[in-house]
Amino acid sequence: MTAPESTSTRPYLIRALYEWCTDNGLTPYVAVRVDDSVQVPREYVKDGEIVLNISFDATSALQLGNEFIEFKARFGGKPREILVPVGRVIAIYARENGQGMAFPPPVDLLTSAEGAPSALSAASPTPMQAEEATAAVPAEDRVVQLVGVEDGHKDDGGDAPRPPPAQGGARPSLKRIK
Repeated sequence: MTAPESTSTRPYLIRALYEWCTDNGLTPYVAVRVDDSVQVPREYVKDGEIVLNISFDATSALQLGNEFIEFKARFGGKPREILVPVGRVIAIYARENGQGMAFPPPVDLLTSAEGAPSALSAASPTPMQAEEATAAVPAEDRVVQLVGVEDGHKDDGGDAPRPPPAQGGARPSLKRIK
């Protein structure tokens, strides 16, 4: 099986991080870019995204499949059936410490229907976004890992030192919605 024929790694990484969160007593959250293919309560969608608690306590009948994440959950006391295509998941992380993994945004966010850059990609892209937008590797196979920074932690992984962040630029982070 060649690389173009292989399945996406995204559902496997989502399942692995879900298991890691639950094994460590953490609460797994998924951030989802919402479109018509995503079945979630629209009243909780903000800026085209929703963050879902997929912990055992918050869901029932959770299925982390290769194509969809399906479960039942209560929103404002009302039971709802949730259906999220795996390709619409933009991150999975632990609520308590923010550790997890972000995925490249869905293709419709990188370019609009007419082929012009969308507002998201045109708004001062980071070097990582620019690299991802032009890379030959399909967007679904690229992954960005989110790692928490602890006080006094020094990376001795052998990589070259990173340049300091640009002045005035904010550090990227995931927004928590409660």
